[in-house]
Amino acid sequence: MVGCELSPIFCRRNPMGAIIGVIIIAIVLIAIFAPLVATHHPTLDADFKALREPPSSAHWVGTDNIGRDLYSRVVHGSRISLFVALIAVMVGDLFGAVWGVATGYIGGKFDTYSQRVLELMMSFPTLILAMILVLVMGAGVWTVIVAIGFTRVPLSVRVIRSVTLSVKENAYVDAAQAIGASGSRVMLNHIAPQCVAPWLVLATAHLGSVIILEASLGFLGVGVPLPTATWGNMLGGTVAGGLVPHWWMVIFPGLAITITVLAFNLFGDSIRDALDPKLRGRT
Repeated sequence: MVGCELSPIFCRRNPMGAIIGVIIIAIVLIAIFAPLVATHHPTLDADFKALREPPSSAHWVGTDNIGRDLYSRVVHGSRISLFVALIAVMVGDLFGAVWGVATGYIGGKFDTYSQRVLELMMSFPTLILAMILVLVMGAGVWTVIVAIGFTRVPLSVRVIRSVTLSVKENAYVDAAQAIGASGSRVMLNHIAPQCVAPWLVLATAHLGSVIILEASLGFLGVGVPLPTATWGNMLGGTVAGGLVPHWWMVIFPGLAITITVLAFNLFGDSIRDALDPKLRGRT
């Protein structure tokens, strides 16, 4: 009921955010119903008489180096890219949120040791850390999800920890402790709910970053293995096929990445504005 009441308010106060939300829903629906939206099979329907063919009535956005329909591969690639992004963000940010609440509330040596571990994790560039994890664990969809989710943990812990340190100084937390509530109950019932809003903003912001990270891994050849279509390995295969790739083999996968990442980033900004009390009432 609360969501139904907030939706018209959100649309009225932030029309751009509502439009971006519709675009995101459309992208997700395309990914879910990719077999119905695509015109060809992404891997099996290879037309060897139409290698590297430019956009035409038969192939709307052209074909790749072995004659596969590029439009169908972009559509099916959205399934893997969005699936990896959503699961990696959920796993990484959720684990980071739990860790952040615990380290911020418990404090002491646990907090000190946690910060040193996080500093060690953040000392590696994100892409390098993800590549190392994928190379150690082996190629695969779930391997990429685990590797990317692992890179989301440090920032999630830092953000949620800072919120926890602020929330635990409130009087209602002291009151809960005074009546004998356990630490786990205080964290679950009184601190965690106050971290939901910043977590939502962080998760939506991470979605765009994760899509780029997954595409980067695929471009470098260490992401989801071929012949599975992803936006990243489509770009990587195009560049590997020649020094000067054909424009349609670069433009359309790159455009899919750009539109999706931009949509998630703008939607994250809209959620932040909607949840920020200082910005309420503004258009």
